[in-house]
Amino acid sequence: MNGEVLAVNISEKRGEKKHDIGEAYLQADLGIEVDAHKGSWHRQVSLLSLSSFEKMRALGADVYYGDFAENISIGGLDVVTLPVGTRIRLGEALLEVTQIGKECHNNACAIKKQVGSCIMPVEGIFCRVLESGYVRTGDQVKVEDEFVV
Repeated sequence: MNGEVLAVNISEKRGEKKHDIGEAYLQADLGIEVDAHKGSWHRQVSLLSLSSFEKMRALGADVYYGDFAENISIGGLDVVTLPVGTRIRLGEALLEVTQIGKECHNNACAIKKQVGSCIMPVEGIFCRVLESGYVRTGDQVKVEDEFVV
């Protein structure tokens, strides 16, 4: 299974909207070195698929890459189908899926107000960085090892 990096999104401060910077360095056991949410925890990098954006757009949401606070926007691969433990190569970096979905921390977010729901808490996935490296828009996303329970 392969996909493509559509955007590399960061925010310099917590609580700010993420924006596409085109490329970033993912540091092992930390995350994207220039993102406000980096840290030594299990949710170092977040990913969301193009299909999730398309679902929200079909509901009338005017959304772009980074609007769901995802770090990496992915095309050609539904990341929500990857089980926890799956290893994914993003450009030069190797990540491991640690969590699927999350509790929405803001029930009054702009997207939820606009269309009645938000996709990131359901279809976003979170990873930790196993091997450092750069990830750039256009890079291949490759599932290297799918964990099976």
